[in-house]
Amino acid sequence: MTMASMRGQSTRWGRAAVLAAAGGFALAAALYAPGAQAQKYPITSGQRATAQQVAQRGVPLSELAPNAPDKYVVKRGDTLWRISGLYLKRPWRWPELWGMNLQSIRNPHLIYPGQTLYLIKDGGYARLATNPEGDIETVRATPRVRTESLADTALPTLDPQAIEPFLEEPLIVDEETLANAPHIVATTEERVLMAEGNRIYARGPADAPLLLGPGKPRYFRIYRDGKPLQDPETGEILGYEAHYLGKAELLRSETPGTAGTEQTPAADPIPATLQLGQTKEEVRAGDRLLPAPQREFLNFTPRAPQVPVDARVVSVYGSAALANAAQNQVIAINRGRRDGMESGQVLAILSQGARIVDKADPDRPMVQLPNERNGLGMVFRTFERVSYVLILEIHAPVRIGDKLTQPQ
Repeated sequence: MTMASMRGQSTRWGRAAVLAAAGGFALAAALYAPGAQAQKYPITSGQRATAQQVAQRGVPLSELAPNAPDKYVVKRGDTLWRISGLYLKRPWRWPELWGMNLQSIRNPHLIYPGQTLYLIKDGGYARLATNPEGDIETVRATPRVRTESLADTALPTLDPQAIEPFLEEPLIVDEETLANAPHIVATTEERVLMAEGNRIYARGPADAPLLLGPGKPRYFRIYRDGKPLQDPETGEILGYEAHYLGKAELLRSETPGTAGTEQTPAADPIPATLQLGQTKEEVRAGDRLLPAPQREFLNFTPRAPQVPVDARVVSVYGSAALANAAQNQVIAINRGRRDGMESGQVLAILSQGARIVDKADPDRPMVQLPNERNGLGMVFRTFERVSYVLILEIHAPVRIGDKLTQPQ
């Protein structure tokens, strides 16, 4: 180890010691452990402003969940969504939880397994801290310790694995994008259906052949068809949902054909060679290739939208035949980036009230039943006019046409 690196570590752990002396040793270790500083997560200015206001005194006791523990040891596999729901009646209000522990936990994403959270109550308000005193003088009775796993509580769960398969799959395109995309011609064995590990041959359009080289895409996603997404309110086509099949890597460029002359015979075009990666369904000739998007960090920290939302369910992802969606399934809604939708926004799902005949009335008029709260969903991927929502919790199946709005 060099002297410079030793001095760097000494500086980091010296600052950690100061935090530890203030009662935040666990946090200090997390903040100044090697590599911890590279973990940066986006926090909006609005969220920070809300947290700064709340941090002065915490949240009213009436906002706490009925069984909010006085002490909780963070366990591996816990998420901010679970912990927020453990302490708050409305778990999507994560800025309040962040504000509650602002002095000890500068960023809620740094809460980690083994860390102990203490609920400090004072003057009708509550906040979290990483030391029993909470940096304020508070007389506390024997704490009620909650030791069971968060998985045993009836709280909404936001497991990254639940949305990981959908981060790259849904794709909204216009009508011509797939039609003009490179298409699969055949496989090495001329199979009709292909699977992972097979080599496939594909050709691009005449003005955009599949070529290896600097600035050229090498990794592709494979899609089929393009299901139109129709707005249930206006009937307008919002875009076309390409059906995701799998991944492929370009191994060899395609060679265009040449016209024959008196001296040389004509040469047929030679398609590009690709190798199939992980596939979700069998791939066949005629399927289309689109460049794989760069993987970007997406902030899935749950929060309520800061603008009014009035959205409708357009479709259930995965099959054109599905009309109802269950928990942990993905739905498309008729609001997108242009409407202020962002990844991480939590929406209330309302079941659409039926229109029925009032048989007790002699005139037998038609009556519109009100919409009823059915559950919660979270936006995790947005396009210009469409967003995808993961259903976190529901009481009854979600149907096309159901309403989504900001939670209350």
